[in-house]
Amino acid sequence: MSEQNPTVVLVHGAFADSSSWNGVVEKLQSHGHSVVSASNPLRGLSKDSDYVRQLVESIAGPVVLVGHSYGGSVISNAARGLDHVKALVFVAAFLPEEGESAVTLSEKFPGSTLGETLRPVPVTLPDGSRAADLYIDRSAFHQQFAADVPEKTTAVMAATQRPVADAALAERASAPAWRDIPSWVLVATEDRNIPARAQIFMAERAKATVVTVDASHAVAVSRPGDVARLIDEAVRAAV
Repeated sequence: MSEQNPTVVLVHGAFADSSSWNGVVEKLQSHGHSVVSASNPLRGLSKDSDYVRQLVESIAGPVVLVGHSYGGSVISNAARGLDHVKALVFVAAFLPEEGESAVTLSEKFPGSTLGETLRPVPVTLPDGSRAADLYIDRSAFHQQFAADVPEKTTAVMAATQRPVADAALAERASAPAWRDIPSWVLVATEDRNIPARAQIFMAERAKATVVTVDASHAVAVSRPGDVARLIDEAVRAAV
Protein backbone atom coordinates (compact mmCIF):
# COMPACT_ATOMS: atom_id res chain seq x y z
CA MET A 1 0.00 0.00 0.00
CA SER A 2 1.31 3.43 -0.92
CA GLU A 3 1.22 6.31 1.54
CA GLN A 4 1.22 8.76 -1.36
CA ASN A 5 -1.59 9.21 -3.87
CA PRO A 6 -0.52 8.52 -7.45
CA THR A 7 0.09 11.28 -9.95
CA VAL A 8 -1.99 10.79 -13.10
CA VAL A 9 0.02 11.39 -16.27
CA LEU A 10 -2.09 11.86 -19.42
CA VAL A 11 -0.56 11.26 -22.87
CA HIS A 12 -2.45 12.39 -25.95
CA GLY A 13 -2.29 10.71 -29.32
CA ALA A 14 -2.05 11.82 -32.94
CA PHE A 15 -4.05 14.74 -34.34
CA ALA A 16 -4.53 16.17 -30.82
CA ASP A 17 -2.57 17.99 -28.14
CA SER A 18 -2.51 18.07 -24.34
CA SER A 19 -5.57 20.36 -24.24
CA SER A 20 -7.67 17.42 -25.47
CA TRP A 21 -7.57 16.22 -21.86
CA ASN A 22 -8.87 19.49 -20.37
CA GLY A 23 -12.30 18.14 -19.44
CA VAL A 24 -10.76 15.03 -17.89
CA VAL A 25 -8.21 17.12 -15.97
CA GLU A 26 -11.00 19.24 -14.49
CA LYS A 27 -12.88 16.15 -13.34
CA LEU A 28 -9.79 14.53 -11.83
CA GLN A 29 -8.66 17.69 -10.06
CA SER A 30 -12.14 18.15 -8.60
CA HIS A 31 -11.64 14.76 -6.93
CA GLY A 32 -8.26 15.75 -5.52
CA HIS A 33 -6.00 13.98 -7.99
CA SER A 34 -2.61 15.37 -9.00
CA VAL A 35 -2.50 15.49 -12.81
CA VAL A 36 0.12 16.15 -15.50
CA SER A 37 -0.94 16.39 -19.14
CA ALA A 38 2.14 15.58 -21.19
CA SER A 39 2.98 17.01 -24.58
CA ASN A 40 3.59 13.98 -26.81
CA PRO A 41 6.10 14.90 -29.57
CA LEU A 42 4.48 12.54 -32.16
CA ARG A 43 7.81 12.08 -33.95
CA GLY A 44 8.48 8.35 -33.52
CA LEU A 45 7.46 5.63 -31.09
CA SER A 46 10.90 5.17 -29.54
CA LYS A 47 11.56 8.92 -29.32
CA ASP A 48 8.10 9.69 -27.94
CA SER A 49 8.35 6.88 -25.41
CA ASP A 50 11.75 8.09 -24.20
CA TYR A 51 10.36 11.60 -23.80
CA VAL A 52 7.39 10.42 -21.73
CA ARG A 53 9.57 8.03 -19.76
CA GLN A 54 11.86 10.88 -18.68
CA LEU A 55 8.86 12.90 -17.58
CA VAL A 56 7.53 9.98 -15.55
CA GLU A 57 10.97 9.37 -14.02
CA SER A 58 10.97 12.97 -12.77
CA ILE A 59 7.82 12.39 -10.71
CA ALA A 60 8.28 11.30 -7.11
CA GLY A 61 5.87 8.65 -5.90
CA PRO A 62 3.48 6.34 -7.72
CA VAL A 63 2.14 7.12 -11.18
CA VAL A 64 -0.93 6.07 -13.13
CA LEU A 65 -0.12 6.45 -16.82
CA VAL A 66 -2.97 7.14 -19.27
CA GLY A 67 -2.78 7.09 -23.07
CA HIS A 68 -5.26 8.00 -25.79
CA SER A 69 -5.03 6.52 -29.29
CA TYR A 70 -1.36 6.34 -30.40
CA GLY A 71 -0.56 7.51 -26.86
CA GLY A 72 -1.42 3.97 -25.75
CA SER A 73 1.55 2.63 -27.71
CA VAL A 74 3.71 5.32 -26.12
CA ILE A 75 2.75 4.62 -22.50
CA SER A 76 3.19 0.88 -22.93
CA ASN A 77 6.72 1.43 -24.19
CA ALA A 78 7.53 4.21 -21.72
CA ALA A 79 6.40 2.37 -18.57
CA ARG A 80 8.46 -0.75 -19.12
CA GLY A 81 10.70 -1.34 -16.10
CA LEU A 82 9.44 1.65 -14.10
CA ASP A 83 8.43 0.23 -10.74
CA HIS A 84 6.55 3.36 -9.65
CA VAL A 85 4.07 3.09 -12.55
CA LYS A 86 1.26 1.25 -10.79
CA ALA A 87 -1.45 1.19 -13.47
CA LEU A 88 -1.97 1.81 -17.17
CA VAL A 89 -5.19 3.22 -18.61
CA PHE A 90 -5.85 3.01 -22.34
CA VAL A 91 -8.53 5.34 -23.74
CA ALA A 92 -9.66 4.38 -27.27
CA ALA A 93 -6.04 3.39 -27.63
CA PHE A 94 -3.52 0.97 -29.06
CA LEU A 95 -2.09 -1.79 -26.85
CA PRO A 96 0.52 -3.22 -29.20
CA GLU A 97 2.26 -6.51 -28.69
CA GLU A 98 5.98 -6.64 -29.41
CA GLY A 99 6.52 -6.20 -33.15
CA GLU A 100 3.14 -4.60 -33.84
CA SER A 101 2.53 -1.03 -35.01
CA ALA A 102 -0.44 1.32 -34.95
CA VAL A 103 -0.82 0.75 -38.68
CA THR A 104 -0.96 -3.04 -38.44
CA LEU A 105 -3.40 -2.95 -35.53
CA SER A 106 -5.74 -0.43 -37.16
CA GLU A 107 -5.94 -2.71 -40.19
CA LYS A 108 -6.44 -5.94 -38.21
CA PHE A 109 -10.23 -5.54 -38.22
CA PRO A 110 -12.46 -3.68 -40.70
CA GLY A 111 -14.00 -0.34 -39.82
CA SER A 112 -11.25 2.29 -39.75
CA THR A 113 -11.79 5.11 -42.25
CA LEU A 114 -8.82 7.14 -41.08
CA GLY A 115 -6.55 6.43 -44.04
CA GLU A 116 -8.81 8.06 -46.61
CA THR A 117 -8.99 11.28 -44.56
CA LEU A 118 -5.26 11.79 -44.06
CA ARG A 119 -3.40 14.64 -45.71
CA PRO A 120 0.40 14.16 -45.84
CA VAL A 121 2.66 17.20 -45.74
CA PRO A 122 6.27 16.63 -46.88
CA VAL A 123 8.87 17.82 -44.36
CA THR A 124 12.66 17.90 -44.20
CA LEU A 125 14.17 16.49 -41.01
CA PRO A 126 17.19 18.00 -39.23
CA ASP A 127 19.47 15.37 -40.79
CA GLY A 128 18.31 16.36 -44.28
CA SER A 129 16.17 13.30 -44.88
CA ARG A 130 12.60 13.60 -46.14
CA ALA A 131 9.49 12.46 -44.30
CA ALA A 132 5.79 13.25 -44.08
CA ASP A 133 3.63 14.75 -41.37
CA LEU A 134 0.07 13.45 -41.35
CA TYR A 135 -2.99 15.60 -40.69
CA ILE A 136 -6.68 14.74 -40.84
CA ASP A 137 -8.25 16.84 -43.57
CA ARG A 138 -10.13 19.66 -41.85
CA SER A 139 -13.30 19.02 -43.84
CA ALA A 140 -13.37 15.42 -42.58
CA PHE A 141 -12.18 16.01 -39.02
CA HIS A 142 -15.58 16.24 -37.34
CA GLN A 143 -16.99 12.98 -38.72
CA GLN A 144 -13.71 11.08 -38.57
CA PHE A 145 -12.34 12.06 -35.19
CA ALA A 146 -15.08 13.58 -33.05
CA ALA A 147 -18.57 13.05 -34.47
CA ASP A 148 -20.20 13.38 -31.03
CA VAL A 149 -18.51 16.73 -30.28
CA PRO A 150 -20.19 20.01 -31.34
CA GLU A 151 -18.95 21.18 -34.74
CA LYS A 152 -17.98 24.57 -33.32
CA THR A 153 -15.56 22.75 -31.03
CA THR A 154 -14.25 20.34 -33.66
CA ALA A 155 -13.52 23.24 -36.01
CA VAL A 156 -11.04 24.50 -33.41
CA MET A 157 -9.69 20.99 -32.80
CA ALA A 158 -9.12 20.53 -36.54
CA ALA A 159 -7.28 23.84 -36.81
CA THR A 160 -5.03 23.13 -33.83
CA GLN A 161 -4.39 19.41 -34.43
CA ARG A 162 -0.81 18.21 -33.96
CA PRO A 163 0.49 16.22 -36.92
CA VAL A 164 2.04 12.81 -36.42
CA ALA A 165 5.09 11.65 -38.36
CA ASP A 166 4.09 8.82 -40.68
CA ALA A 167 7.03 6.78 -39.37
CA ALA A 168 5.63 6.94 -35.82
CA LEU A 169 2.48 5.06 -36.77
CA ALA A 170 4.50 2.44 -38.66
CA GLU A 171 7.20 1.91 -36.00
CA ARG A 172 6.95 -1.46 -34.28
CA ALA A 173 6.60 -1.67 -30.52
CA SER A 174 8.98 -3.24 -28.04
CA ALA A 175 7.91 -5.64 -25.29
CA PRO A 176 4.80 -4.07 -23.74
CA ALA A 177 4.46 -2.88 -20.16
CA TRP A 178 0.85 -4.10 -20.05
CA ARG A 179 2.22 -7.62 -19.59
CA ASP A 180 3.39 -6.69 -16.10
CA ILE A 181 1.32 -3.66 -15.02
CA PRO A 182 -2.43 -3.82 -14.27
CA SER A 183 -4.35 -2.22 -17.11
CA TRP A 184 -7.72 -0.63 -17.73
CA VAL A 185 -9.23 -0.05 -21.18
CA LEU A 186 -12.01 2.27 -22.31
CA VAL A 187 -13.47 1.10 -25.62
CA ALA A 188 -15.16 3.80 -27.73
CA THR A 189 -17.83 1.94 -29.67
CA GLU A 190 -18.26 4.58 -32.42
CA ASP A 191 -14.54 5.02 -33.05
CA ARG A 192 -13.68 5.54 -36.73
CA ASN A 193 -9.91 5.62 -36.16
CA ILE A 194 -9.45 2.39 -34.18
CA PRO A 195 -12.37 -0.01 -34.71
CA ALA A 196 -14.06 -1.12 -31.50
CA ARG A 197 -13.37 -4.76 -32.41
CA ALA A 198 -9.65 -3.99 -32.46
CA GLN A 199 -9.85 -2.21 -29.11
CA ILE A 200 -11.67 -5.16 -27.55
CA PHE A 201 -9.21 -7.65 -29.05
CA MET A 202 -6.26 -5.77 -27.58
CA ALA A 203 -7.94 -5.33 -24.20
CA GLU A 204 -8.80 -9.02 -23.89
CA ARG A 205 -5.30 -10.02 -24.93
CA ALA A 206 -3.89 -7.79 -22.18
CA LYS A 207 -6.38 -9.19 -19.64
CA ALA A 208 -7.39 -5.62 -18.89
CA THR A 209 -10.41 -4.33 -17.02
CA VAL A 210 -12.73 -3.07 -19.79
CA VAL A 211 -15.54 -0.54 -19.99
CA THR A 212 -17.35 0.43 -23.18
CA VAL A 213 -18.67 3.90 -23.94
CA ASP A 214 -20.91 4.91 -26.84
CA ALA A 215 -18.55 7.60 -28.13
CA SER A 216 -16.27 8.70 -30.94
CA HIS A 217 -12.49 8.49 -30.96
CA ALA A 218 -12.42 11.83 -29.14
CA VAL A 219 -14.08 10.30 -26.08
CA ALA A 220 -11.94 12.34 -23.68
CA VAL A 221 -13.56 15.46 -25.15
CA SER A 222 -17.12 14.19 -25.55
CA ARG A 223 -17.34 12.04 -22.40
CA PRO A 224 -14.74 13.35 -19.92
CA GLY A 225 -16.72 12.09 -16.94
CA ASP A 226 -16.61 8.49 -18.17
CA VAL A 227 -12.89 8.73 -18.82
CA ALA A 228 -12.20 10.29 -15.44
CA ARG A 229 -14.23 7.61 -13.66
CA LEU A 230 -12.16 4.84 -15.20
CA ILE A 231 -8.93 6.63 -14.30
CA ASP A 232 -10.21 7.11 -10.76
CA GLU A 233 -10.89 3.37 -10.56
CA ALA A 234 -7.32 2.65 -11.63
CA VAL A 235 -5.96 5.15 -9.11
CA ARG A 236 -7.95 3.61 -6.26
CA ALA A 237 -6.67 0.17 -7.21
CA ALA A 238 -3.09 1.46 -7.25
CA VAL A 239 -3.03 2.77 -3.68
